Amino acid sequence: MGAFEQLATFFGFDEHDTDLETELIAGITTFLAMSYIIVVNPAILSQAIQIEGYEQPEVFQMIAVATILASVVAILVMAFWANRPFGLAPGMGLNAFFAYTVVLGLGVPWQVALAAVFVEGIVFIVLTAVGARRYIIELFPEPVKFAVGAGIGVYLLFLGLQEMQIVVDDPETLVAMGNVATSAVAALSVAGLALMLILHARGIRGAIVIGIVATAIAGWVLTLAGVVDSGTLVDGNTYDQVTGGGIVDLIASVQYDFTPLVAGFVDGLGMITDDPLVFVLVVFTFFFVDFFDTAGTLIGVSQIGGFLDENGDLPEIEKPLMADAVGTTVGAIIGTSTVTTYIESSTGVEEGGRTGFTALVVGVLFLLSLLVVPLMSAIPQYATYLALVVVGIIMLQGVTDIDWQDPAWAISAGLTITVMPLTASISNGLAAGIMSYPLVKASMGEADDVSLGQWTLAATFVLYFATYFAVDAGMLSF
Repeated sequence: MGAFEQLATFFGFDEHDTDLETELIAGITTFLAMSYIIVVNPAILSQAIQIEGYEQPEVFQMIAVATILASVVAILVMAFWANRPFGLAPGMGLNAFFAYTVVLGLGVPWQVALAAVFVEGIVFIVLTAVGARRYIIELFPEPVKFAVGAGIGVYLLFLGLQEMQIVVDDPETLVAMGNVATSAVAALSVAGLALMLILHARGIRGAIVIGIVATAIAGWVLTLAGVVDSGTLVDGNTYDQVTGGGIVDLIASVQYDFTPLVAGFVDGLGMITDDPLVFVLVVFTFFFVDFFDTAGTLIGVSQIGGFLDENGDLPEIEKPLMADAVGTTVGAIIGTSTVTTYIESSTGVEEGGRTGFTALVVGVLFLLSLLVVPLMSAIPQYATYLALVVVGIIMLQGVTDIDWQDPAWAISAGLTITVMPLTASISNGLAAGIMSYPLVKASMGEADDVSLGQWTLAATFVLYFATYFAVDAGMLSF
């Protein structure tokens, strides 16, 4: 049996009606859609993490390396243990909470914050191993499960349009339409999106990858030709590095030694007892948001991949859940915030990715990116976000699975779908649907249809929000 046959057999290509080419394209697509985290995560965390004897750029590169390695570890578990086509990396939102709320806001030392993430990861591993996470996720009301995909779709649309500068801030209406005539990013993004949508509509394989790469190349060509200023369509620092001719020296100078982050984590374990109450609350918040963000992402992305059963559940969900648990634990040790499954995985699933080989491709590309950490910003972020718009549109098909004539379904599903993008949080959308479902059911005289577990889940969300608002308002300090 050749190498290809062994791969096909191990990952079950025939069983999942896929092939090597499809899985490769899907993996490349997912990586391109989520590779921004290699730059964005250290940009956020390096504002809170300061290490004596090291300059900020060096700390940035340490965290970039930790981001990549934590992602690779989690993705390998996803590929070989769960055999699912999902990419993982340190989560957006959770990294901002780590840096701005916990460290800079509450004054919790970054070392202690890493210890909190580590404890969260250990708790996740235990709960996943005993089946508790699967049990809780299966308590989600059916309308919420079927609405998650569409909710994430609208969320992706909103994120993509913002990065494309099609949706912009407005002091009176919060958001408004950007001016394509005056914004080079918006104009190029619209052209790139049109290309991507046309290719997708024509059934061209790799349409998303082609659109991302073509848009990125166009941005560089327009910049190098002097049509737009550097820093407009491409990152200014990256442009200076490329045109300055010092790329080889730049790559060779990367700070690959992240042991100072590991030492900080070890120190953090010894500092937990300084204020154990706040430490527990920080762990609880990390745990809660990550739990429901991951659950929502898995269900939503699995819906468009056709992985869910008739009850809206993902079979053997504990396996992909273990991937983020292991990734979070390892990530904390080497210096990064909570690792979670990425909604950008939906781009690869849409391209046909159905097995863990797609995830393996993502992991290999993350590993290879270690060689070019300083140049990852060469792909403009707006180019990768075009994929989110296309996939967001596709994910809206999930609304057809919802019984809109049933008030309990309509209200809980409607809130799930709308609250996600409006609060920029998957877990908030889930909370809205989960808390409203038993109340509406009870008001309809159908309280018997609501299980004790669902009431408990709704009450837990109330407790979570009370804790979160207290932390965010600065009522708790370290």
